[in-house]
Amino acid sequence: MNVYLDLHVLQSVPPSNVNRDDTGSPKTAVFGGTRRARVSSQAWKRAMRLDFQRRLDSSDLGVRTKRLPRLLTDAITDQDPSIGEETAMALATELLTRLGFSLKVPRGRETEPDADKESEYLVFLSRRQIDNLADYAIRTHHSGEKISKKDAAAIAMLDHSIDVALFGRMVANLTDINVDAAAQVAHALSVHSVETEFDYFTAVDDVDNDDHAGAGMIGTVEFNSSTLYRYGTVNVPALEQTLGDAEATVRAVETFIESFVRSMPTGKQNTFANRTLPHAVMATVRYDQPINLAGAFEDAVTAGGGQSRLARAAGTLVEHANKLDEAFPPATAPKSWVVCAHPDTEALTERGAAVSLEQLVAEVADELRSSVTSR
Repeated sequence: MNVYLDLHVLQSVPPSNVNRDDTGSPKTAVFGGTRRARVSSQAWKRAMRLDFQRRLDSSDLGVRTKRLPRLLTDAITDQDPSIGEETAMALATELLTRLGFSLKVPRGRETEPDADKESEYLVFLSRRQIDNLADYAIRTHHSGEKISKKDAAAIAMLDHSIDVALFGRMVANLTDINVDAAAQVAHALSVHSVETEFDYFTAVDDVDNDDHAGAGMIGTVEFNSSTLYRYGTVNVPALEQTLGDAEATVRAVETFIESFVRSMPTGKQNTFANRTLPHAVMATVRYDQPINLAGAFEDAVTAGGGQSRLARAAGTLVEHANKLDEAFPPATAPKSWVVCAHPDTEALTERGAAVSLEQLVAEVADELRSSVTSR
């Protein structure tokens, strides 16, 4: 049975630069023939993962790092203090090498005798998986058995954390421990066209004397402001398959909703104090396929006819969703809930019951709980 949770968000962001490109400019994309503000999915997923730390115990989370040898060494010595630091590091290095990781001392630290080795790329493991691998290394050490790649890989596929299950894990040269992501997050796009603006600033030297007139520093910061359409989706059966537990699946979805709605990338936040909450959130449980509604904004939205840009965006989103349902009617009717935090978004209540975010999370959880337990 297909079960998907779709989240649609309209969120206005004041002058900001929450996600920069390699030149420091706000990221953009051309959509519908006009340039739009863009916030990458990677930036928002990182913000979500950080938000998870506020909502979940560390045992339910993973860590993405190159410093696996150090983490595994510490886990070994924590579990068995009789094993010395040097032996623990040797065990950690052997286990990771047998798994297929290439380990080396970071560039610039080659001459340091005590420098820890690192993996060549970031690896995403749950904290329970790190502890389980440490336990396996300890058992082989005391029994005299050789560390087995097959056994170690099997351990790395047990006890996935919520964030690993949602966002997946890809290890190019060790496909046995890859995890397919159960969630997808789209690049956020402005519903209207934008132009990058420039803030010219000066800074005064507080200790300068009268011999130096003018500013101690000058520069520019690029920014834009936008009303974003944001979209994310969760494949609920895939999430349950990875986590192996119905209640853990529901809890993961609840956390995904809260963090998707409340998180925000922190780029230039001290400069712009731009953090906002959405004007509207629509959650839809679908039983056919996930549907991104960005096509509603193929034509850039503009204010007019007595309507704000936000009101037009909400109305356009409803119209597009209705037309899709008429053209491609789902076999099983989806269920939707809407959070309206601005009167200009009330058109969305045509698509679902108006509720608070707390109610939305609870009612989605109830709907999914019946779905995952009935399969």
